Parts: sequence; C-alpha cells; structure tokens
Amino acid sequence: MEKLWNNNYKKVWAANFMLFFSFMLLTPLLPLYMSETFGAGKHLIGFILSGYTLTALIARSFSGYMVDSFPRKVVLLSCYLLFSLLFAGYFFAGWSLLLFAVIRTLHGAPFGSATVANSTVAIDVLHPTRRAEGIGYYGLSNNLATAISPSIGIYLYEMTGNYDLIFLLALLCSICGFTINSTLKLRPREAVAEKQKMSLDRFFLLKGWSAGVSMACFSFSYGVLSTYLAIYGKEDLGIMEGTGLFFMILSAGLIMSRLVGSRSLRKGQITQNASIGILISLVGYLLFAALHNYWGYYGAALIIGLGNGHMFPAFQNMFINLAPNSQRGTANSTLLTSWDIGIGLGILLGGSIVEMSGYHAAFWGAWIVNGAGVLFFFAYVRNSYLRNKLR
Repeated sequence: MEKLWNNNYKKVWAANFMLFFSFMLLTPLLPLYMSETFGAGKHLIGFILSGYTLTALIARSFSGYMVDSFPRKVVLLSCYLLFSLLFAGYFFAGWSLLLFAVIRTLHGAPFGSATVANSTVAIDVLHPTRRAEGIGYYGLSNNLATAISPSIGIYLYEMTGNYDLIFLLALLCSICGFTINSTLKLRPREAVAEKQKMSLDRFFLLKGWSAGVSMACFSFSYGVLSTYLAIYGKEDLGIMEGTGLFFMILSAGLIMSRLVGSRSLRKGQITQNASIGILISLVGYLLFAALHNYWGYYGAALIIGLGNGHMFPAFQNMFINLAPNSQRGTANSTLLTSWDIGIGLGILLGGSIVEMSGYHAAFWGAWIVNGAGVLFFFAYVRNSYLRNKLR
C-alpha cells in the first residue's frame, strides 16, 4: 500500500495546524475584546465580526481559480505570508473600533485564500489510493488546533488580561506555519492554458451547488453557536471559564469521528459518512437549544463534534469527486465558500436575533436552519452527487 504520511503531506498538515491555531487563538476572545475595549453591543459585535467572512468568501471565490491556474506553491506562500503579517495589525486595533473592524475584515481574505491553497496542495501530494483517507486525516490538523488554541488563548487572557500577548503568539505561530510551507518540494506544474472564455464554473463548481447549499445551512448553525458561546455561557449560565473546555470537547468529538470515518472513506462510503454526520450534528444543536444548563452546553459540544467530524471530510470528498483534476482548487474553494456564506449569515443574523429575542431564540433558529439542510441533503443532494460524480 502507498505511503500516506509522506514528507510533503506532513508539512502541509503541520502548516494547516499553525494556520488554524493562530486564527482560533483570537476567535473566542474577540467578542469579549470588543465589549471590554470599545463597549460594543451584541448586534455591533456580530456585524463587525461577520466582515472577515465576507472577505474570506470573496477571496475564496477567486483563490480556487488562482490555485488551478498558477504555480500552487507561489500562491500558497503569498497568501500565507499576508495572513501572517496582518496579525501585526491587531497591536494597533485598540486605537479605534473602526480600525479594528478594518483589520479584522481584511484578515479574512488571506485566511480564506490560504486555506484553499493549503488543502489543494495537501490533495496533490497524496497518492490517489490514499486520497479519501488522507482528506479525513488532514482535517485533524484543524480539529487539534481548535481543541488546543482557544483554551490557550483564554488561559493567557485570564492569567494576564493582556490581549497584545495573545496577538503576538498568533503572529509567531503563523510565521512558523509559513516557514514550514516554504520547505515544500512540489513537482513543477505548468499554468493552465486558457482555452475557453471565462465562466462561472472557473470560480464556482456548478455541479456542487446543491451540496454547497446544504453546507451553508450547517455552517449557519455553527456560526451562531461559536460567536455567542462565550457571552451566552457567561451571562445566562454563569460559566466563566467554560469556552475553552467547550472547544476541547468539541474537538475531541471531531478527532474521534475523523479517526473512525477516515477508514470508511477509504472504502468509498462517502454519502454514508455524510448522512451519519449531519444527523448526529442535528441532535447536538437540538440539545444545545433545548437544555439551558451544563449538560446541554457541554453535551452538545461532544455530539456536534462527532457529527461534524463525519460530515466535513465526506463533503470535501464529494466536491473533489465532482470536479476534474484541473479544478481541484475550484472544488475546495466552493466547499469553503459555502461554509463561509453560512458562517457569515449565522454571525450577522444571529446577532440580530439575540438583540431582539435573546440567545435561546437564536439557538433555536440555528437548529431549524440545520434541519432544513439535513432535509435538503436527503431529498436532493445525495442523489445529485451519485449521478454526477466523476470518480
């Protein structure tokens, strides 16, 4: 059997860990940072934090085309370097709320592009017989970062109360990831010649539109939950230090399900993995919305983690299998763009619902949207994928 963990795969895996570690170090703290530093209200917090998803969305729409058309290592390193440098901007973000909003919004573009480029390179360096399995294990780098990073960020804040220290750590970790990727040894790849007019399919995988709609529904729920998790726990449940533990439990579920799911992906059980994952996640969001106590808070973390760990790599394999090899970047871009759309809408609309009707209404809304995505998957997406897949 061909080797899975080759040197290049290890490097892009580690670089992806650093990418998400540095980004997630700040994510759960930024609502508190805005509230404490600027006195921002819940709706304004949601509006400003949704800005990075908008720029990530726009950047990902074009980055798939860039990755497919130009040398991938050059595109990857350019995006990763810009992502790293923008962390320095947070040292000046405390000067004004407007400056913070600009920096955070701009940061979404290189983050979105770097994730597309890094995941596409990871697929390239995998042997075709280990690709489905490798995609599953690649996601463990995200999950481990999500498990460790928020806890470290929150711990540092509780110990020091110094946001600049956390910004510095994020900057150093991202530079480390850039350095790792700079050592990649990829086979030369010629730029794709433009033989046809520009079309939407060069930027968005049209065959994957239905899977993208479902993915946006699932990420909408996650966007609502992850953004208001810390403030909800603090204000409604009296959980002062529980956000880090929530993400650790969530990531434990993600890791466990990815380890199990990767074996079934190797056997070609892609739609089965996706079906199991989305149903488990639906139960998790229901638990979070229905039980307003420690059991609902932490129990949902584990269940959502188990579900998403099955669902996400299965969906990524679906997008890759719907695209020819020359459109791997576009396939990855479409998957992540769909995720961004849902996250952005979840943050933006979630903030409005919280402001008008409270946290409970927002979390019930998240569950309803998630359920709509599940129904659409079983009614249309699954059969559409089986009809149109190329491999």
